[in-house]
Amino acid sequence: MAQNRSSDDYTGPLKRLLLVILALALLGLFLLWRIDSPRVERFRAHVVDRVVPGMDWAMAPVTGAVNLLRDFQSYQRISDQNQELRRELRQMTAWKEAALQLEQENARLRDLNNVQLDPRLTYITGVVLADSGSPFRQSVLINVGGRDGIVDGWATMDGIGLVGRISGVGPNTSRVILLTDSTSRIPAIIQPSGQRALVVGDNSAAPHIDFIEDPDLVRPGDRIVTSGDGDVFPAGLLVGQVALDPGGRARARLAADYERLEFLRVLRDHGARRVRAPASLILPEVPPGTRDPQGPPAPEPSAGTAPETAERTDG
Repeated sequence: MAQNRSSDDYTGPLKRLLLVILALALLGLFLLWRIDSPRVERFRAHVVDRVVPGMDWAMAPVTGAVNLLRDFQSYQRISDQNQELRRELRQMTAWKEAALQLEQENARLRDLNNVQLDPRLTYITGVVLADSGSPFRQSVLINVGGRDGIVDGWATMDGIGLVGRISGVGPNTSRVILLTDSTSRIPAIIQPSGQRALVVGDNSAAPHIDFIEDPDLVRPGDRIVTSGDGDVFPAGLLVGQVALDPGGRARARLAADYERLEFLRVLRDHGARRVRAPASLILPEVPPGTRDPQGPPAPEPSAGTAPETAERTDG
């Protein structure tokens, strides 16, 4: 305890003495630097020449700190510029996406206007309003309906290939059953071999090709078009190309772009035969009073026949 007290007694006065000496030295240096005299000026120059070149090591931290501050300010400006460039890049990306969508829309509209169809067919273009989005039913809704003269069963195209058929017509909208739907059955011809087949939807992106007359004549890449059999679709509409799945079964790679269905062309097939009586699918209608060469004689009109019916029979 006594030794600690004695050391503290000496340390305090010694610190105060050194502080006073340092203050006096600094004061003398200040006064010396303020004296305007040729001798003092030469002395100051001599001191500066001797001391300053050897003080680079002492100025190195200050110089480094100044450079670091400048670099930090430069990095801050670069960061601000980088953020501004990122914002401009996001804006440019949005403009690019909008431009691509407009370009694709323009290309589809040009396709709708340039596709060569049967001159007997006219068409009306509708906008796709909604997709069913169901794994069990593949269909879309378009904004044309009965007020536009749409008839149930007409074919629809996207400008390149067949998409489906009208199945349900309302006053202002119509439902289109796609070729990929499980209820879709399209009579087709595979070119160039001319083999007839059915394109059967199975709710997948590539429908099956069934009932091929001679499968050995069919090759991947062959063109598939509608045959017009049964008056379901006009003949010659492009469906797609033949492809083989991993199991070796023939499928149709559809020409229509089902991922971007925005506009559909509904073909007005005015020359298509419409079935109103199921019996007409088997035997043609025979006018009353005429003889069917493959059937029994037509019965004579009875006494209770209406006048207009008798007149048509006599004619």
